[in-house]
Amino acid sequence: MNTAGAQNALTDVEGILVGHHTDLEAASGVTAILCPEGATAAVDVRGAAPGTRETDLLAPENLVETVQAVLLCGGSVYGLAAADGAVRWLAARGLGFPLGEGRVAPIVPAAVLFDLGRGRDFLPPVGPLWGESACAQATAGSVAEGTVGAGTGAVAGGIKGGIGTASLVLDSGITVAALVAVNAGGSVIDPATGRPWEIASEIGGEFGEQGRRSIVSPAPPAPQPARNTTIGVVATDAVLSKSQALKVAQMAHDGLARAVRPAHTLFDGDTLFCLATGRRPLPLEAGVFPVPAAGALSAIGHAAALCTARAIVRAVLAARSLAGIAAFRDLPDRT
Repeated sequence: MNTAGAQNALTDVEGILVGHHTDLEAASGVTAILCPEGATAAVDVRGAAPGTRETDLLAPENLVETVQAVLLCGGSVYGLAAADGAVRWLAARGLGFPLGEGRVAPIVPAAVLFDLGRGRDFLPPVGPLWGESACAQATAGSVAEGTVGAGTGAVAGGIKGGIGTASLVLDSGITVAALVAVNAGGSVIDPATGRPWEIASEIGGEFGEQGRRSIVSPAPPAPQPARNTTIGVVATDAVLSKSQALKVAQMAHDGLARAVRPAHTLFDGDTLFCLATGRRPLPLEAGVFPVPAAGALSAIGHAAALCTARAIVRAVLAARSLAGIAAFRDLPDRT
């Protein structure tokens, strides 16, 4: 039977570190996902209004196989500057694509979400220093959730969004996990029940007291162009090629679409990265299909979707009210 990992977080995947930089007054922040020893990476963009950096190089046909970090950033288009700080931080430690003579080029894909106008100033002071700070805070331990990092100023369907994470250990021993910054135009809450759409995905009581509540949802806001986005990372300790990692990222979007309705709209920039740290080979299997380990890869993709859905629910349940945006925990119960 599949169970959550020890941290129930992205850091359950060996080789992954997570750190946040949070500015509550600015209602914005950055989350750094580091893989110091490198990880095979891919990305799948489903939203129609993405803000991204270094995503073309992740295509399976392109040269670079591994990355050293992925950054999830607040600040909309301005937030991409935080990745410069991550590059500097990694380069100072000799981590990156080798250029010879001890020089490296750190590979740091990034995605941003829209949180402008939610803090003390319309533009948060996001930049390279935020990226460096998030990297410096990164550890392999527990991961803070809710109103932190890239989820600090996030909104999900009119209520407070945030950062959530979850993991699964498969029967094969392979670990799969997700970390998501939820800033969705669609709602995480089923209006018929006042509970998250994916509440039934809970493992081991992870949603806690908030997960047992049924709340009165506020009226959904009118859609506005490019003001939403759910961005995140799924990871596994399995050995995957770039093509296989892409398939896992694609399948992970199924969890997003189940947990946020509607998802992948013209107003969202929904983007999910996949990182594979290569600690465990895919199980050998026999069958009629010539593709090696096709069943194992499908199981990883399915687990990535489950972790993504759970991480989204956890993000909303853990979030705290900020900048006049009410969190799930502060909304009234249904009578």
